[in-house]
Amino acid sequence: MRFEKPVPLQQIARLIKAELAGNTTASATGINEIHKVEKGDLAFVDHPKYYEACIRSAASFIIINKKTDFPEGKALLIVDEPFEAYLTIVNYFRPFQPSMRPVSDTAIIGEGTVIMPNTYIGNHVTIGRNCIIHPNVTILDYVVIGDDVNIQAGTVIGSDAFYYNKKTNRDIHYKKMASCGRVVIENGVEIGANCTIDRGVTGDTFIGTGTKIDNLVHIGHDTTIGKNCLFAAQVGIAGATIIEDNVILWGQVGVSKTLTIGEGAVVNAQSGVKGSLEGRKAYFGTPAEDAKEKMKELVWIKRIPELWEKVMGGKR
Repeated sequence: MRFEKPVPLQQIARLIKAELAGNTTASATGINEIHKVEKGDLAFVDHPKYYEACIRSAASFIIINKKTDFPEGKALLIVDEPFEAYLTIVNYFRPFQPSMRPVSDTAIIGEGTVIMPNTYIGNHVTIGRNCIIHPNVTILDYVVIGDDVNIQAGTVIGSDAFYYNKKTNRDIHYKKMASCGRVVIENGVEIGANCTIDRGVTGDTFIGTGTKIDNLVHIGHDTTIGKNCLFAAQVGIAGATIIEDNVILWGQVGVSKTLTIGEGAVVNAQSGVKGSLEGRKAYFGTPAEDAKEKMKELVWIKRIPELWEKVMGGKR
């Protein structure tokens, strides 16, 4: 999440009741999670296992629960509960704002765009020119949609990330990490019926120009999808995944989190992608592997009874 203007660290420290160390006169330009941080960002860390990764990341300012060494030019904001500090910042700079109108007064709708009945368009949404938004579509706060986009009935864009902070010393172990990111959809994208596209936790979920998405597809938070991709029905993509240009995912493909599928890759139906895949190859199976090699394996599997008979001579 970008702040509307840089915010002095001392103001943030007062807000979250933090002890400041390091570059205390600096200002933060936003708050981000570790997968999306940039220079000028705040990030938080509350487990020693991740201290080093967070402190050495692109984040300039670290909300942390222990004073430790850090690079020159950065700053620490030391609090007992960094996650609670994160929630305080998000709720202060981007509080929940209900909108009871079908189309929020703050939404911007481009010339030639058609909005059909029973559609909800939330706060600070921008929709470009010549789009068609079919009935019962829900477009939640801060979504950005380009020109010539077609969204079929029942789709939800900008729902909260499925992202939780886990602490076993609480009665409720999983506590929701408030989503303050966006969904950004470029020109010429088509989205089928009853799809769900989650906003970024703090950054953007992004869908590139010309990508076509079938019905009942789910795209998780902070996922980046390239240009001219094709996703068939019931594809599910977890959070913070990168799918490069011209990728095809056929029906019921499941894609795990924080991986990359390279440009031009094709993943055949009902495959499970658990790790990054090279581009310009076809894949099949769970876990997804080179499709030709996987087909050879299936041929040999079918021959197991025949081979068993030959080896055992009919004996059981």
